[in-house]
Amino acid sequence: MTRHIKRGGRIWIRIFPDKPISEKPAEVRMGNGKGNPEYYVAEIQPGKMLYEMDGVDEVLAREAFRLAAAKLPIQTAFVTRMIGS
Repeated sequence: MTRHIKRGGRIWIRIFPDKPISEKPAEVRMGNGKGNPEYYVAEIQPGKMLYEMDGVDEVLAREAFRLAAAKLPIQTAFVTRMIGS
């Protein structure tokens, strides 16, 4: 998204990966407690806002979000905010 808007506006990531996922190493016997945290994920509920953008026109923002949404394994929708209406 940043490349598509040519660094013209600001982008906020509204989610944070705060849930640890643990895995046991390869070829380890069963038992002996839980494995170590390997990576972190962000659980996303329906209706959650993922990204926020400011400082660019709507056409450019829609195209940037369309390109980013193609890489996500979930359905996304573009939402606009009207300020001072």
